[in-house]
Amino acid sequence: MSQHDDPLAPAVHTAHAWLHTIGAHLGTDDRTFVYRAVRAWLHAVRDQVEVATAAHLAAQLPEMLRGAFYEGWVPARVPAHHDVTSFVGAFAEEAGVSPDEAAALAGAVTKALSGLFSPGQLDGVFAVLPAKLRTLLSGIELDGTLGGAIANAPDR
Repeated sequence: MSQHDDPLAPAVHTAHAWLHTIGAHLGTDDRTFVYRAVRAWLHAVRDQVEVATAAHLAAQLPEMLRGAFYEGWVPARVPAHHDVTSFVGAFAEEAGVSPDEAAALAGAVTKALSGLFSPGQLDGVFAVLPAKLRTLLSGIELDGTLGGAIANAPDR
């Protein structure tokens, strides 16, 4: 079957393009790692916001990443209201990095995604987050451990 006969090919291509762009921003070609980091970011942020805000964010994702966004979501359990420590722990576990590396990685993913979403999209999402989570996700307080996160991430 040629790519033109595959109705899902455009969706797959767009998801790969997003992963490539995010990977370039993170400084890695490891698409498995990039996907894990993006999925962890999407789930961590999704679970902090109301259903309507999450749906608006998901609407801007490529179809394949939108599926990852909704994977395992229980709308009746959101928003979860994590503090920074539990947010970083949940993100680190899903991304497959240490908590020390997670803050830098989350901030870097945010910066990469900000160039892919419509202008202002993340501002609207972040406006409903507690200030400390906004600071963490903005990458303002990066501790320089992003390189370690990429180099030490286990394959899974």
